[in-house]
Amino acid sequence: GQMGNGIAHVFAQSGFDVLLSDVSQESLDRGLAVIKKNMERQVGRGKMSDEEMVQSLARISTTTSLEGFENIDLAIESAVEDEDIKRAIFDDLCPRLKPEAIIATNTSSISITRMAAATDRPEQFAGMHFMNPVPVMKLVELIRGITTSAETFDAIREVTLKLDKKPVSSED
Repeated sequence: GQMGNGIAHVFAQSGFDVLLSDVSQESLDRGLAVIKKNMERQVGRGKMSDEEMVQSLARISTTTSLEGFENIDLAIESAVEDEDIKRAIFDDLCPRLKPEAIIATNTSSISITRMAAATDRPEQFAGMHFMNPVPVMKLVELIRGITTSAETFDAIREVTLKLDKKPVSSED
């Protein structure tokens, strides 16, 4: 979706390898086309070079399943604002992640504490609410659930800074 594409865009542009997952190859193809179009716009405005765009796009891999998530350090869920859908994603995702992986959700309206409790790692769960359009907007709300560890919160704050974004702590 739109938020996931934007999040993938800024992570890839910031030098991170990205694994973008969606429900269909058609959705992924549309998402990659939007990312490329937005990066081309950045090139046209002098915000990135052609070479940086090519390198950024090369950092994005796609999948219509959750295969490949075994080796990631941070999973950011950005599905529609429906708690049942998000919980179903976490049910499928958690068993595939390495034990130390962090999960973040891009939400502004659903309780982080409640969603964290539905996972196998509530202390490694937090909210990262990106503003739309993600490549343009600097603010990222970081939301700590009751069980979110200080290490997890510090880690997502550091990642946010590496994205050249402004982290702001918000209450759950």
